[in-house]
Amino acid sequence: MKKTSIGGQAVIEGVMMRGKTIYAMAVRNPEGGITLEEQNCTGLSKKYKLFTLPIFRGMAAFVDSLVTGTKIMMRSAEIAGEAIMEEEEPSKFEKWVMDKFGDKMNDIVIYISVFLSIVMSVVLFFMLPVWLGGFFKTVIPTWGLGIVEGLIRISIFLVYIFAISKMKEIQRVFQYHGAEHKTINCFEKELPLTVENVKTCTRLHKRCGTSFLLIVMVISMIVLFFVQTDNIALRLISRIVLVPFIAGISYEVIKWAGNSDNKLVAMVSYPGLCLQKITTSEPDGSQIETAIAAMKKVLEVEGDDSQKIEEMKK
Repeated sequence: MKKTSIGGQAVIEGVMMRGKTIYAMAVRNPEGGITLEEQNCTGLSKKYKLFTLPIFRGMAAFVDSLVTGTKIMMRSAEIAGEAIMEEEEPSKFEKWVMDKFGDKMNDIVIYISVFLSIVMSVVLFFMLPVWLGGFFKTVIPTWGLGIVEGLIRISIFLVYIFAISKMKEIQRVFQYHGAEHKTINCFEKELPLTVENVKTCTRLHKRCGTSFLLIVMVISMIVLFFVQTDNIALRLISRIVLVPFIAGISYEVIKWAGNSDNKLVAMVSYPGLCLQKITTSEPDGSQIETAIAAMKKVLEVEGDDSQKIEEMKK
């Protein structure tokens, strides 16, 4: 068995696979074919050497995933719904925005979307747990509030994941998520990338974004245990300020887990793998085809970057 650094993301009616230098997105278009696009990776780690160092590279990956993830999600929605978009007449507001901003409109929409996502995340996963945790400060010592907040944060996350998993549109995305994992697992098992082979592979993978988010929340409980204050405002600020640092540590944990096979890794990965049983679903053949197309494009450009587990342990 071998390991690869290639990762991916489910998008609207398709899959994105990301290598070291490019990412390729394959989307099922309205005609039933596959639209394949590729872009160079231009993240912070490509511009600044600081973000190639441990922990800092995790901070960069966290920011890049927000921007790139939003960008490709919007682009995939455009491709998957091109036929509908062509038939619809733009509203007066849409025409005004297009005339005003031109080619920059997509970039503006992307950054607004990222900003709103961050605001929603801060409210849901930071402000709300801090506020709810405040009700326990009369019965729990200050050092225990961080643990209570962490448990509340994880509970909110699990409820959120379970709730969106019931949405029909999200269920389709979860199938493509499964196709992405199965394709990477097929490649790491050194099997030819065919629909039949991919179907035999598990839809769970240790280097998953779902697992990363869960690890972020567990790591945050450990880090914030050492940040003790009764002041709600200071508690909230400290939690927001430490997000990049916590994301950086979590990235290193995921990277280590993805490149190792031992009992400790199995224990650390187990909760995330259990959660993936909700965030991934078994894909059909056409969905697997899109994941294979994206994977093959990255391999075509970058070649096989994988290493045998035995070689990596040396």
